[in-house]
Amino acid sequence: MILNIDFIDETNEVTKEQMDIIERLLNYAAEIERVPNGAEVGISFVDNERIRIINRDYRGKDKPTDVISFALEEKGEGEVEIVGADIPPLLGDIIISIPKAKEQAQEYGHSFMRELGFLAVHGFLHLLGYDHKTEEEEKVMFSKQKDILERYGLTR
Repeated sequence: MILNIDFIDETNEVTKEQMDIIERLLNYAAEIERVPNGAEVGISFVDNERIRIINRDYRGKDKPTDVISFALEEKGEGEVEIVGADIPPLLGDIIISIPKAKEQAQEYGHSFMRELGFLAVHGFLHLLGYDHKTEEEEKVMFSKQKDILERYGLTR
């Protein structure tokens, strides 16, 4: 496995099997994206109130959302990259709202697992620097996440 993933389920609604699928899926994505071995990712499953507070405090949007990512390897203006011989990359954290994932799975007519996988890949790609602020960025990122999910076999 390429990634070391630390799962935290604040909802107690995500099964071990579902976490195993997400772990395999994100390792598959990491392989495609040539992520270095030992890279670390945190994934938290939360309720709508918790993600609403995070969304408000960090993004200025006082409403629940489906997924939020916090990239740790992203350099801000004036920051210097720290390079160490044996230090695994700390990619960051992905926070997923379980109620939103269930709601969206029903809305889009696919399984909860497919939606959970989609949100995990979406958040993971953000950790790797992908974004969708412009039309061109959106095309690249959404095409990549669709390709990863389809090639892995987690389709609608």
